[in-house]
Amino acid sequence: MTAASERSVAIVTGGARGIGRGCAKALAGAGFDIALVDLLRPELDRTADEIRGLGREVLSFEADVSSFADAQRIAAEVVAEFGRIDVLLNNAGRSMAKGILDITEDEFDRTIAINLKSCFNYVRAVAPAMLAQGGGRIVSMSSLNAHSGGVTAAVSRFAYASAKAGIIGMTKALAKELGPTILVNAICPGVIETELGNVLTRERGAAIAANGIALHRLGTPEDVAQLVLFLAASKPCFITGQAITVDGFQYQC
Repeated sequence: MTAASERSVAIVTGGARGIGRGCAKALAGAGFDIALVDLLRPELDRTADEIRGLGREVLSFEADVSSFADAQRIAAEVVAEFGRIDVLLNNAGRSMAKGILDITEDEFDRTIAINLKSCFNYVRAVAPAMLAQGGGRIVSMSSLNAHSGGVTAAVSRFAYASAKAGIIGMTKALAKELGPTILVNAICPGVIETELGNVLTRERGAAIAANGIALHRLGTPEDVAQLVLFLAASKPCFITGQAITVDGFQYQC
């Protein structure tokens, strides 16, 4: 095992697939040991094996990110095993394609819990270790929906947009409270094509890419991962409290 003083460690929530998997692998390729958090055990195991193939150590936790207790337990186990936590990537999320007149209270609460409360859970869990070791980076995945409102001609993502906008506010507050020791930023991806995709990419992805994105293509997890890697590992870094959009300049939803 690498000595704690010689290693860098990142926790990635929602790290089993999609953007989380791409970011976890990019961090591993840059020399980070990784702790993955997700509910999807088969995908967790696959991604963990891929990270080991890159020569890094990995812990995987099958857990619900909306659980405060699980976040505390996972952070403690990561510190016990690896000795430190350098980066937290709050990536876990779930969309909800319902507007205010259709969404139920339970659906709203669950959307907020997975997308926004999960960020609180893991920041609260890792911040003491980062402060004690004298530094750390926190990156949280917001969304272009936080700026657009999440409403198009086809669908409303009212609760999802609300949660993702909350992440931007949380990021700014944390940057002030935890600086200068911890840098805190958010990323707002546009339409990202993952292995499973979603209704938007399946049904309208080609049209959006051709007519609504300046780069004429959908984003990839690797596009997002490059920004995560910069925010997580660049030294020195004078960027904190920001919400940075990665969307190929998307001007039509």
